[in-house]
Amino acid sequence: MQRALVVRLSIGMLFCLVGLSFTAPAHAQLDLVPEPQHVTRGQGVFELESGDRITAPGDARAQWIAGFLRDRIEQQTGVALQVVAAPDYGKVVLRIDPSVHGDEAYRLDVTPRRVTIAAADDRGLFWGVQTLRQLLPLQHEVPPTIPAVSIEDAPRYSWRGVMLDVSRHFYPVAFVKQQIALASYYKFNVFHWHLTDDQGWRIQIKRYPKLTSVGAWRTEADGSRYGGFYTQKEIREVVDYARERNVMVVPEIEMPGHTSAAIAAYPELSCSGKPITVPTTWGVFRDVDCVGKDSTFRFLDNVLDEVVKLFPSPYVHIGGDEVPEGVWADCTSCQQLAKAKGLQGEAGLHSYFVNRIGAYLAGKGKTLVGWDEILEGGQLSPRAIVEVWRGPEGAKQALANGNRIILAGPFYLDTPIDRMTLEDLYRTDPFDDPLFAKYPKQVLGGEAPLWSERATPLNGDARLYPRLMAISEHLWNPAAHDWHSFLLRARAQEAWLASQRVAYGPEDEDIVDYRFIFNPTYKRWRIRAARGFDDLLLHYTLDGSEPTAASPSFGDVLDLYKPATVTVAPFRGDVQYQASRTFRIVQNLALGDPVTFAAPPAARYSASLTDGILGDIYLADGGWAGWQGVDMDTTIDLGQPTVLHSIDARFLQNMQAWVLLPRSVTFEASNDGKNWTSLQTVPLTVDPGNMRPFIRDVTFSASSPVTARYVRVVAARYGQPVNGIQTWIFSDEIILK
Repeated sequence: MQRALVVRLSIGMLFCLVGLSFTAPAHAQLDLVPEPQHVTRGQGVFELESGDRITAPGDARAQWIAGFLRDRIEQQTGVALQVVAAPDYGKVVLRIDPSVHGDEAYRLDVTPRRVTIAAADDRGLFWGVQTLRQLLPLQHEVPPTIPAVSIEDAPRYSWRGVMLDVSRHFYPVAFVKQQIALASYYKFNVFHWHLTDDQGWRIQIKRYPKLTSVGAWRTEADGSRYGGFYTQKEIREVVDYARERNVMVVPEIEMPGHTSAAIAAYPELSCSGKPITVPTTWGVFRDVDCVGKDSTFRFLDNVLDEVVKLFPSPYVHIGGDEVPEGVWADCTSCQQLAKAKGLQGEAGLHSYFVNRIGAYLAGKGKTLVGWDEILEGGQLSPRAIVEVWRGPEGAKQALANGNRIILAGPFYLDTPIDRMTLEDLYRTDPFDDPLFAKYPKQVLGGEAPLWSERATPLNGDARLYPRLMAISEHLWNPAAHDWHSFLLRARAQEAWLASQRVAYGPEDEDIVDYRFIFNPTYKRWRIRAARGFDDLLLHYTLDGSEPTAASPSFGDVLDLYKPATVTVAPFRGDVQYQASRTFRIVQNLALGDPVTFAAPPAARYSASLTDGILGDIYLADGGWAGWQGVDMDTTIDLGQPTVLHSIDARFLQNMQAWVLLPRSVTFEASNDGKNWTSLQTVPLTVDPGNMRPFIRDVTFSASSPVTARYVRVVAARYGQPVNGIQTWIFSDEIILK
């Protein structure tokens, strides 16, 4: 951590050198993200004074932009300006000027006498305002100054998007608005709102109330009810908020796959019509819209009728991805449709579905957008827009078919930070592919999706920032390739992000990584934390309650000497940076005692079974021992004959990782380790179709105390592959009392 601190301090010193004087040479760097296309530094500074005027055209939009600038200047500098309509000539001038060429282009001139923003339309005018905001001092100065500069700027691409998945985890309206405001600050102009998926339906549809009364909620593994949705009033509020900030909101209503939440509400949408519940796990599910039922399309048309009225965007995203193979093969009506229409297999049915929905949307004045699976079947209308996520082949096929494309695959922000660092993102510009140069009018731009399986309102900021800044630069400025220049500018943005209470993440490491260790010699448990920021504090509680910024804290190490439930959450100041982690330590007569195995656990899943540490349902937490394809056969040596009242073994089922409960668990005892007494065999019912992770305690309770030095636990595996894959047994602790 000390080395990281030295590096950060060195960078901070560079910031100081850059910003010591606004009369620096013309090549001195400005901390602007994305970097404008043409920047010329001037001499001197412009001083803001209370009462100065902002003049703007008299139309409502220009006046709103001027008011927006006035309010932001006052918030950031404390200086109150006035907004008046042209022709009054103020110290800050917003002007529509047809001589500024290019969609969304603007020209910003700052001299010691005046600030002028000129653009051909109000979109460019607003981007000029956003650039001016980045030139304002963060601290209240007397007087506040803006460096003299001349900027001519325009975007590289027309589609500069951020996608937020609100289905796996629900994000409140305030969070959504903040992300739109931040995206706009860095000149993104599309907010792709992924509103429906298997794990939750998040948009109110008045004609179908069960979509939200049923489909918006799921019962988690611990029995809690989780979910939420946006009312149509809230949707309109968000859309208006985004429009004011130059951001178009594009809704995504998933179909025909990823529709479990809708089918849980209305089972008749599926081919089987069987009732299901809203899933609590991630992945691809076989409950999808039935292409062979006209009633499915009537339902979807009715839903889309309400959607298009809420979103003025000319685009509606339908997903169209990850429809499992075989879901329509056993459906009589689907096969009859294929025969009647001359469709080739399920790919043909998929194309039929997409094109039918596309035609319906076209009748409403909307263009269909879908993930690149909509190309499958080879019959996609060239009018559709393809969002490419699976690689260059999808882009190549779409462009050859005449479709416009959005590039998303290289920008998946749910990718762990160690596999997609800030530098990785910046140094790789996927738009440099010669393929795209052949089809300049068909490449709309790019989009950064944040899928939320493991992103929540607490750590969402850290998944987005600072990485979104690198993406904004790729989408805005084709000449921006200087990593070191960008790094300085991005780090300079941290102070502004902090002022907005944005919990941005580190550049190349996790916010915090925990390692939980038991030392049998000292009977001590240690939580060791690798922190992404030196000033990150880990606040904790010992009673299972949620930590706050007022709770006790530690930095790198917390030592514990007795069983406890430790809940830890990272904070910088009073801002929590991600969800809490809970570590459970239990009393165990076998604590620290040696364990031997007939077959050792897998190297990557080899936690101790006598360390007092309980694992949770996330098998990668380091608390589990795992065996694949063999039984678990475990012997504990207590060192001397010990009186036992119970033996408890804990097992995990998580079929997403091919982990199943054992078929049976046998408990045995011995005083010499050779001659064994069978205490009990407990049979278990194992359901490979249950995808919900859970933990099962299997307990032997003695009717009268048992004295033994050795305890053996044998867990018999499920015994046969599932879908050709050998399953696992996972155990985390054998507790003796």
